[in-house]
Amino acid sequence: MMAWLRSLAGRITLVTAAVAVVTVLVTGMVGFPLIRAAAVGQARLELSRDADAFAAAPAASQALDLRERHLLGPANYDVSSISADGVVSGPARALLSTAEVARVLSGAGLSRTATTDSGALLLQARALKHGGGLVLTRSLADVNAASALVFQRTLLALAAGLLIAVAAGTLLARRLSRPLVRTAAAARRMAGGERAVQLDPSGVTEVRAVGEAVNRLDHALVASEARQREFLLSISHEIRTPLTAMRGYAEALEDGLVPAPEVAAVGRTLAAETDRLDAFVKDLLELARLEADDFAVEERPVDVALVLQQVQQAWYARAEQSSVRLQLTLPHPAGSGPDPALVVLTDAQRLRQILDGLVENALRVSPADGLLLLAARLEHHDGWGEAVAIDVRDSGPGLSAEDAAVAFDRGVLYRRYAGQRPVGSGLGLSIAARLADRLGARLTVEAPEDDDGEDSSGGPLGRAPDAPVGARFCIRLLRA
Repeated sequence: MMAWLRSLAGRITLVTAAVAVVTVLVTGMVGFPLIRAAAVGQARLELSRDADAFAAAPAASQALDLRERHLLGPANYDVSSISADGVVSGPARALLSTAEVARVLSGAGLSRTATTDSGALLLQARALKHGGGLVLTRSLADVNAASALVFQRTLLALAAGLLIAVAAGTLLARRLSRPLVRTAAAARRMAGGERAVQLDPSGVTEVRAVGEAVNRLDHALVASEARQREFLLSISHEIRTPLTAMRGYAEALEDGLVPAPEVAAVGRTLAAETDRLDAFVKDLLELARLEADDFAVEERPVDVALVLQQVQQAWYARAEQSSVRLQLTLPHPAGSGPDPALVVLTDAQRLRQILDGLVENALRVSPADGLLLLAARLEHHDGWGEAVAIDVRDSGPGLSAEDAAVAFDRGVLYRRYAGQRPVGSGLGLSIAARLADRLGARLTVEAPEDDDGEDSSGGPLGRAPDAPVGARFCIRLLRA
């Protein structure tokens, strides 16, 4: 019972009942005096009409009065007479003063309420045409009794209305609370970890708004958790890249494959990869603190040639272990100084992530003694302007036009070629595509048969004569 009283349905029912009870009480308190006043006014008006009728035709009215009393019983009023010399006979004998009698005999009517030992009376006095007068009196007790009867019937009607109001309030409470109960159940399911809980909003506008808000919350949770999972997967995947580079160089140092003059350069590369690893860990900590649920982008002028040289150094040891030749081609020879034409406005760390993902994918599919080509060039696109294009070409089996269309969809190529040729989970390419979109860059892949030595803008590709014939991934960024 207490639980029901604390529920919305119980409280709506109680409020409805309380409002109905208060309405009945207020109606009774205000209505009874109004009913009584109306009854007294109606009785006074009827008594006045009877008095006027007696005064106009006293003989006929008296005969009619006697007949009615004989057939219907005693009337609800008494008749008294006033003689021509002012003597009052009948029940009203002691009710009129000498002045009032004189007034009546003078032709002026009299209408008032008289007070007696037996109670209040309504009094109407009129002068007769041939002299003398008459007085009609009626007890207010009779009028009050009639009005009390009307009031009792009114109370019965109000009581019926009270019961109907309580019943209607109960039904309304159930109807209002039912969608809220469903909404609460859906919220509990969502709190228990269930997702895609679809509610059918119904009820009044406010209740429907609550249901729609829960649906939007469910969709937001699904999207947020999907982004967080994607973020965690991408971070886990990206952490492997610097770890792989560090492991490759560490094993090379352990095996004595790094000449003494190159140890310092290897140390710098290891330090740079450690910084990248630290940056990824910071991203993960930001997510854990709910400060960010995606990669942050910090744009600044970036020398593409310098980034490509860092990529070549980071993946050199891994390429050597895989017997793949890693070649870098720039418009100007490496080491000749920064090339202003290759400066773009972007996030250097995120650009490295894209390139690392593409290089890792290229090394996976390139056979031993194959070639992995990194290249940068300038392009002009109508409606887009001057751009720097970065190519990552491999010596693998390549991609068909159907493969190229879904190359950045995670898991599609894995399911298509698992067990037939080296494939990854597809997470690296998916991350690269998402990062490119965040950077405002264009990441495309071209099938070997579509690569005729020209880029997509119609300009010369500028590749070496011995360029690999596998898939070509291209990143295009606007010049700074």
